[in-house]
Amino acid sequence: MILDRFRLDGKVALVTGGTRGIGLAIAKALGEAGARVVVAGRTMKDDARQALSGIAFDFLAAEMLDEKAPDGLVAETLAKAGRLDILVNSAGIAVHGDSGDYPEDIWRQTMAINVDAVFRCCRAALAPMRRQGGGAILNVGSISGIVSNIPQNQVAYNNSKAAVHMMTKSLASEVAVENIRVNAVAPGYIETDLSRGGIENPEWFPIWRGMTPMGRVGQPEEVAAAALFLCSPASSYVTGEVLVIDGGYTTR
Repeated sequence: MILDRFRLDGKVALVTGGTRGIGLAIAKALGEAGARVVVAGRTMKDDARQALSGIAFDFLAAEMLDEKAPDGLVAETLAKAGRLDILVNSAGIAVHGDSGDYPEDIWRQTMAINVDAVFRCCRAALAPMRRQGGGAILNVGSISGIVSNIPQNQVAYNNSKAAVHMMTKSLASEVAVENIRVNAVAPGYIETDLSRGGIENPEWFPIWRGMTPMGRVGQPEEVAAAALFLCSPASSYVTGEVLVIDGGYTTR
Protein backbone atom coordinates (compact mmCIF):
# COMPACT_ATOMS: atom_id res chain seq x y z
CA MET A 1 0.00 0.00 0.00
CA ILE A 2 1.17 3.51 -0.76
CA LEU A 3 0.62 4.56 2.86
CA ASP A 4 3.25 2.05 3.93
CA ARG A 5 5.85 4.16 2.15
CA PHE A 6 5.38 6.83 4.81
CA ARG A 7 6.32 4.40 7.60
CA LEU A 8 9.70 4.71 9.32
CA ASP A 9 9.71 1.57 11.43
CA GLY A 10 13.23 0.57 12.44
CA LYS A 11 14.69 3.95 11.42
CA VAL A 12 16.59 6.35 13.67
CA ALA A 13 16.22 10.12 13.26
CA LEU A 14 18.25 12.94 14.79
CA VAL A 15 16.39 16.27 14.97
CA THR A 16 18.28 19.40 16.00
CA GLY A 17 16.16 22.21 17.38
CA GLY A 18 13.70 19.47 18.18
CA THR A 19 12.42 20.76 21.50
CA ARG A 20 10.13 23.48 20.19
CA GLY A 21 8.26 24.82 17.19
CA ILE A 22 8.77 23.26 13.80
CA GLY A 23 11.53 20.95 15.00
CA LEU A 24 9.34 19.53 17.75
CA ALA A 25 6.46 18.96 15.33
CA ILE A 26 8.78 17.17 12.91
CA ALA A 27 10.21 15.00 15.68
CA LYS A 28 6.69 14.02 16.71
CA ALA A 29 5.66 13.21 13.13
CA LEU A 30 8.72 11.03 12.53
CA GLY A 31 8.10 9.23 15.81
CA GLU A 32 4.45 8.65 15.03
CA ALA A 33 5.56 7.09 11.73
CA GLY A 34 7.63 4.58 13.68
CA ALA A 35 11.10 6.11 13.91
CA ARG A 36 13.17 6.25 17.07
CA VAL A 37 13.86 9.96 17.45
CA VAL A 38 16.85 11.62 19.08
CA VAL A 39 15.86 15.19 19.91
CA ALA A 40 18.60 17.77 20.39
CA GLY A 41 18.24 21.21 21.94
CA ARG A 42 19.58 23.46 24.66
CA THR A 43 16.94 22.23 27.11
CA MET A 44 13.72 20.23 27.03
CA LYS A 45 10.72 21.62 28.87
CA ASP A 46 7.84 19.60 30.23
CA ASP A 47 5.48 20.65 27.44
CA ALA A 48 7.90 19.29 24.84
CA ARG A 49 8.18 15.99 26.69
CA GLN A 50 4.41 15.83 26.87
CA ALA A 51 4.12 16.49 23.13
CA LEU A 52 6.45 13.56 22.45
CA SER A 53 4.77 11.17 24.84
CA GLY A 54 3.82 7.95 23.13
CA ILE A 55 6.81 7.85 20.77
CA ALA A 56 10.30 6.43 21.26
CA PHE A 57 12.66 9.36 21.83
CA ASP A 58 15.87 10.38 23.55
CA PHE A 59 16.96 13.90 24.44
CA LEU A 60 20.48 15.23 23.95
CA ALA A 61 21.46 18.64 25.30
CA ALA A 62 23.42 20.62 22.72
CA GLU A 63 24.57 24.17 22.05
CA MET A 64 24.85 24.58 18.30
CA LEU A 65 27.29 27.47 18.67
CA ASP A 66 29.78 24.86 19.85
CA GLU A 67 31.73 23.72 16.80
CA LYS A 68 32.08 20.24 18.31
CA ALA A 69 28.34 19.79 18.93
CA PRO A 70 27.41 18.28 15.53
CA ASP A 71 30.04 15.55 15.69
CA GLY A 72 29.08 14.88 19.29
CA LEU A 73 25.37 14.60 18.50
CA VAL A 74 25.95 12.10 15.71
CA ALA A 75 28.34 10.07 17.87
CA GLU A 76 25.88 10.01 20.78
CA THR A 77 23.02 9.04 18.47
CA LEU A 78 25.04 6.12 17.17
CA ALA A 79 25.97 5.11 20.71
CA LYS A 80 22.33 5.16 21.83
CA ALA A 81 20.62 3.75 18.76
CA GLY A 82 23.32 2.07 16.71
CA ARG A 83 22.52 3.83 13.44
CA LEU A 84 21.43 7.11 11.86
CA ASP A 85 18.95 7.03 8.99
CA ILE A 86 17.49 10.54 9.08
CA LEU A 87 18.97 13.91 9.99
CA VAL A 88 16.75 16.97 10.39
CA ASN A 89 18.51 20.32 10.82
CA SER A 90 15.90 22.55 12.45
CA ALA A 91 17.94 24.59 14.95
CA GLY A 92 18.04 28.27 14.03
CA ILE A 93 17.78 31.85 15.19
CA ALA A 94 16.42 35.09 13.72
CA VAL A 95 17.37 38.58 14.85
CA HIS A 96 15.92 41.56 12.99
CA GLY A 97 17.74 44.85 12.50
CA ASP A 98 18.76 47.52 10.01
CA SER A 99 21.80 46.58 7.96
CA GLY A 100 23.57 49.89 8.53
CA ASP A 101 24.13 49.23 12.20
CA TYR A 102 23.60 45.47 12.43
CA PRO A 103 25.81 44.09 15.22
CA GLU A 104 28.80 42.09 14.03
CA ASP A 105 28.44 39.55 16.82
CA ILE A 106 24.79 38.85 15.96
CA TRP A 107 25.70 38.41 12.28
CA ARG A 108 28.37 35.88 13.23
CA GLN A 109 26.05 34.07 15.64
CA THR A 110 23.34 33.81 13.00
CA MET A 111 25.72 32.32 10.47
CA ALA A 112 27.26 29.99 13.06
CA ILE A 113 23.93 28.44 14.02
CA ASN A 114 21.92 28.73 10.80
CA VAL A 115 24.66 27.79 8.32
CA ASP A 116 27.85 26.45 9.89
CA ALA A 117 26.14 24.07 12.31
CA VAL A 118 23.88 22.78 9.54
CA PHE A 119 26.88 21.96 7.37
CA ARG A 120 28.73 20.32 10.25
CA CYS A 121 25.71 18.14 11.08
CA CYS A 122 25.39 17.10 7.45
CA ARG A 123 29.09 16.33 7.26
CA ALA A 124 29.00 14.27 10.44
CA ALA A 125 25.98 12.27 9.25
CA LEU A 126 27.52 11.22 5.96
CA ALA A 127 29.85 8.53 7.33
CA PRO A 128 27.17 6.43 9.10
CA MET A 129 24.74 6.91 6.22
CA ARG A 130 27.37 5.72 3.76
CA ARG A 131 28.08 2.66 5.89
CA GLN A 132 24.36 1.85 5.97
CA GLY A 133 23.98 2.32 2.22
CA GLY A 134 21.83 5.45 2.34
CA GLY A 135 19.87 7.96 4.36
CA ALA A 136 17.83 11.13 4.27
CA ILE A 137 18.79 14.66 5.32
CA LEU A 138 16.23 17.43 5.71
CA ASN A 139 17.24 21.03 6.25
CA VAL A 140 14.78 23.65 7.48
CA GLY A 141 15.18 26.67 5.26
CA SER A 142 12.67 29.50 4.85
CA ILE A 143 10.85 31.63 2.33
CA SER A 144 13.31 34.25 3.63
CA GLY A 145 15.93 32.45 1.56
CA ILE A 146 13.81 33.08 -1.55
CA VAL A 147 12.27 36.54 -1.07
CA SER A 148 13.08 39.61 1.00
CA ASN A 149 10.31 39.77 3.60
CA ILE A 150 8.71 43.04 4.60
CA PRO A 151 8.29 45.14 6.68
CA GLN A 152 11.01 43.72 8.97
CA ASN A 153 14.68 44.07 8.05
CA GLN A 154 16.52 40.76 8.46
CA VAL A 155 19.45 40.58 6.08
CA ALA A 156 21.39 38.10 8.23
CA TYR A 157 18.52 35.63 8.51
CA ASN A 158 17.65 35.92 4.82
CA ASN A 159 21.27 35.34 3.84
CA SER A 160 21.59 32.33 6.13
CA LYS A 161 18.51 30.61 4.77
CA ALA A 162 19.53 31.21 1.16
CA ALA A 163 22.81 29.51 2.05
CA VAL A 164 20.91 26.54 3.50
CA HIS A 165 18.96 26.17 0.27
CA MET A 166 22.09 26.11 -1.89
CA MET A 167 23.86 23.82 0.58
CA THR A 168 20.92 21.44 0.21
CA LYS A 169 21.10 21.40 -3.57
CA SER A 170 24.89 21.10 -3.71
CA LEU A 171 25.05 18.28 -1.19
CA ALA A 172 22.15 16.47 -2.84
CA SER A 173 23.99 16.47 -6.16
CA GLU A 174 27.18 15.23 -4.52
CA VAL A 175 25.80 12.27 -2.55
CA ALA A 176 22.83 11.11 -4.64
CA VAL A 177 24.89 8.28 -6.13
CA GLU A 178 25.36 6.94 -2.58
CA ASN A 179 21.59 6.72 -1.99
CA ILE A 180 21.64 9.68 0.39
CA ARG A 181 18.86 12.14 -0.31
CA VAL A 182 19.08 15.79 0.80
CA ASN A 183 16.05 18.08 0.74
CA ALA A 184 14.78 21.19 2.48
CA VAL A 185 11.51 22.75 3.51
CA ALA A 186 11.02 26.49 3.19
CA PRO A 187 8.25 27.51 5.58
CA GLY A 188 6.49 30.83 5.44
CA TYR A 189 4.99 32.39 8.55
CA ILE A 190 4.36 29.56 10.99
CA GLU A 191 2.94 30.04 14.49
CA THR A 192 5.95 29.31 16.72
CA ASP A 193 7.90 31.02 19.48
CA LEU A 194 10.28 32.33 16.83
CA SER A 195 7.54 34.18 14.96
CA ARG A 196 5.21 35.06 17.83
CA GLY A 197 6.65 38.54 18.28
CA GLY A 198 5.88 39.41 14.69
CA ILE A 199 2.43 37.85 14.81
CA GLU A 200 1.62 39.99 17.83
CA ASN A 201 3.06 43.12 16.21
CA PRO A 202 0.13 45.33 15.10
CA GLU A 203 2.19 46.84 12.27
CA TRP A 204 3.85 43.73 10.93
CA PHE A 205 1.18 41.06 11.09
CA PRO A 206 -1.45 42.77 8.89
CA ILE A 207 1.19 43.00 6.17
CA TRP A 208 2.23 39.36 6.58
CA ARG A 209 -1.38 38.21 6.45
CA GLY A 210 -2.26 40.51 3.56
CA MET A 211 0.62 39.13 1.47
CA THR A 212 -0.38 35.53 2.14
CA PRO A 213 -3.15 34.40 -0.25
CA MET A 214 -4.52 31.92 2.28
CA GLY A 215 -4.88 34.79 4.75
CA ARG A 216 -3.43 33.05 7.80
CA VAL A 217 -0.25 31.77 9.39
CA GLY A 218 0.60 28.10 9.20
CA GLN A 219 0.89 25.57 11.99
CA PRO A 220 4.02 23.54 12.77
CA GLU A 221 2.14 20.32 12.00
CA GLU A 222 1.59 21.54 8.43
CA VAL A 223 5.36 21.69 7.97
CA ALA A 224 5.86 18.39 9.79
CA ALA A 225 3.58 16.55 7.36
CA ALA A 226 5.74 17.70 4.44
CA ALA A 227 8.87 16.82 6.40
CA LEU A 228 7.62 13.28 6.94
CA PHE A 229 7.14 12.90 3.19
CA LEU A 230 10.68 14.10 2.47
CA CYS A 231 12.22 11.86 5.15
CA SER A 232 10.30 8.72 4.20
CA PRO A 233 10.48 6.24 1.32
CA ALA A 234 7.42 8.03 -0.10
CA SER A 235 9.88 10.58 -1.57
CA SER A 236 12.47 8.03 -2.72
CA TYR A 237 13.00 9.82 -6.07
CA VAL A 238 13.14 13.33 -4.59
CA THR A 239 16.45 15.00 -3.79
CA GLY A 240 17.77 18.54 -3.98
CA GLU A 241 14.26 19.92 -3.54
CA VAL A 242 13.35 23.03 -1.54
CA LEU A 243 9.66 22.57 -0.76
CA VAL A 244 7.91 25.86 -0.05
CA ILE A 245 5.15 25.74 2.59
CA ASP A 246 3.86 29.30 2.83
CA GLY A 247 0.14 29.57 2.13
CA GLY A 248 0.99 31.10 -1.25
CA TYR A 249 3.15 33.97 0.08
CA THR A 250 5.85 33.60 -2.57
CA THR A 251 3.29 33.64 -5.41
CA ARG A 252 2.92 37.40 -4.93
